[in-house]
Amino acid sequence: MKPKLFENEKILHILTPHPLSFMEYHALWFVPFVWGVSLLWIYSKFSILGKLYAGIALWIAGLAIIGIVASLLLIRWRIFIAYMAIAAMALLIMWKFNAWKDFKIFLPAYTILIFIFGALLTEAYRRSHHYIITNFRLITRGGILKIKERSLRYEKISDLSGEQGLLGRIFGFGNITPITPSGFGLGEDESFAGGGAETKGKRLGFFGFAGGGKEVSIPRARSYHELHGVHPYREMKDLLEELIHESSLIPYQKEQVELSRKMVDLLEKKKDDET
Repeated sequence: MKPKLFENEKILHILTPHPLSFMEYHALWFVPFVWGVSLLWIYSKFSILGKLYAGIALWIAGLAIIGIVASLLLIRWRIFIAYMAIAAMALLIMWKFNAWKDFKIFLPAYTILIFIFGALLTEAYRRSHHYIITNFRLITRGGILKIKERSLRYEKISDLSGEQGLLGRIFGFGNITPITPSGFGLGEDESFAGGGAETKGKRLGFFGFAGGGKEVSIPRARSYHELHGVHPYREMKDLLEELIHESSLIPYQKEQVELSRKMVDLLEKKKDDET
């Protein structure tokens, strides 16, 4: 849905993330999907893992490891919780219908079907993102069940951070994070180092531990609070920088810029008429 515009406000661009920009989210369904397919081979290849308790334990352990790694990388423990909820649902179905003896077929099939649905959900989530660039402000929006929206005037933006990965450089998309003076658009990474030493002897025993922490602020925002995977990246970043620059001009300077633009337009029109 288009936003309600202010007087003299015009929409310049409406953008959505590039399909390849959500690869980290697609990995959340693709890796478990591959795990489900692999189980078919594992259960048939190794007889000890084809037994009920060992087979179920292996399946749950695989989902748990994938969930923990994904949660650590994306800093969202709800991913691990979701995977464990999927595992609990499978066990409940097997208990309800007494399908324990068919677990070698049920668990792989269940995993494959659940994460195919996850693929469709991920794509729907990507398509829910819309970034609207107007001449007054930047509007970002995203979400399926819970929609989150941010409206940010250009004069409130103190800096723009850009990021392009390998795929982004190849296909021309990237992330643009607007940063405000209040710190919105910044996150913190923390590193910690510690060490200990212990010596024991007849005369002297010693133990010591030292540690330190350092926090570093880096540009970071959720995909619905930044321009995530926008294309064309360089063109959009240059446009936003120009709009931010114009919004920082004092009224007199804005009038001069507008007059200069009108002069250029008139000269170009006159030139076209002459030709």
